[in-house]
Amino acid sequence: AFAEGYKTFGFNRVEGGYTYREWLPNAKQVFLAGEFNQWHNSTPLKPEGFGRWCVFLPDNQDGSPMVPHRCQLKVRLEANDGQWHERVPAWTKLAWQDPNTNLFNGVFWEPPAQERHVFRHPRPAKPENLKIYEAHVGMSSMYPKVATYLDFADNVLPRISGLGYNAVQLMAVAEHAHYGSFGYHVTSFFAPASRSGTPEELKELVDRAHGFGLVVLMDLVHAHMSANSLDGIAMMDGTDHCY
Repeated sequence: AFAEGYKTFGFNRVEGGYTYREWLPNAKQVFLAGEFNQWHNSTPLKPEGFGRWCVFLPDNQDGSPMVPHRCQLKVRLEANDGQWHERVPAWTKLAWQDPNTNLFNGVFWEPPAQERHVFRHPRPAKPENLKIYEAHVGMSSMYPKVATYLDFADNVLPRISGLGYNAVQLMAVAEHAHYGSFGYHVTSFFAPASRSGTPEELKELVDRAHGFGLVVLMDLVHAHMSANSLDGIAMMDGTDHCY
């Protein structure tokens, strides 16, 4: 299933390092480029058949990942028609907007153990009847700014709980380059919206919601893929039918 593709594609921990895998059936050659290799075509992926490309990224001698945590990167490919393309990895866990180009880059998000969020509260039992509070984290501030996951946890969750709701539905969770789309032009389906914070901060929000006894629902609009090929997965391999 597509929703479990992250177990195979993207960056996955294996013995001695990480594998990075993409599905690019129209590619002739593929490279992983980023801050870790000065954006050079020095880290090629090998074809595995059926459109899959993969590279093994061995750990450094001290056991640290070859690609550092928070490293920005893209997948660079030559299509079968000879055209070159740079794309955000389809299964990235985070994407950041480059202030110089305004384009998004994928981010290698694998925090060390001491920086990983550890859940403190169990998931609440499924209620017999749902009373759902629908919310948009970025628009939840009384001030003229994009609110963060931690702002929402601090200021909105107590109010939701106090009003007697037992569930909160979060809109616009998946990354979307165009903020004005209200989250309905998704560019990275496995990355939380970075304007509101990091994956660990989103986990903190969910954890604190569970502490209030709130079930958390994610509004994931998989049918609303953005047509923006520079920031999303549209025309991932140079064709209009890759995803």
